[in-house]
Amino acid sequence: MKKVSLSGSLRENVGKKDAKKHRREGNIPGVIYGGEKQIHFVTNEIKFDKIIFSPEVFLISIDIDGKEYQTILQDVQYHPVTDRVLHADFLELVPGKDITIGIPVIFKGVSTGVLAGGQMIKKMHKIRLRGLAENFPENVEVDISNLVIGSSIKIKDVQYDNLVTLDPPNSVIVRVKTSRNVTEDEEGEEEDEEEEGEAAPAEE
Repeated sequence: MKKVSLSGSLRENVGKKDAKKHRREGNIPGVIYGGEKQIHFVTNEIKFDKIIFSPEVFLISIDIDGKEYQTILQDVQYHPVTDRVLHADFLELVPGKDITIGIPVIFKGVSTGVLAGGQMIKKMHKIRLRGLAENFPENVEVDISNLVIGSSIKIKDVQYDNLVTLDPPNSVIVRVKTSRNVTEDEEGEEEDEEEEGEAAPAEE
């Protein structure tokens, strides 16, 4: 995974009033959990936006008053009206302890079925994997080159060493279906053939 850094400061008080005060100052309240104890802190909103407005998953090193914590972003709470970030949860990475992350799916190649007029349906944009942090890829590459009309790629078709896939094996990641235009064209050709076949006896 790609690595990024954040800096923050410990919160002296934990509560709604204190959180609102920090938000007015352009900061985001957050918590780091999963280690020896929970760490409540605030970080700059602008720098944090660069992490959440990206499909990638990052290994985030957070410097809080001179002490570094290796984390991943687990959850973000948004304001229901403005969509502004209200709070962020970070999971501290503990050596030797498995974690669960949804890794983005990247589609590679050009589908044979799409070239033939089919329509590609992307069903999953992230795949949930479990394992040690150092074994996680930046993304899951799915080669769609051999997908023909009517075929699909499922979770069981994508495997990674030292990682466990948590989504159901038969879940469809991507498939190619017959497009409406292709169906209409085929039906039109069949009708033309039938008309030609019916017209032939009359000419005799």
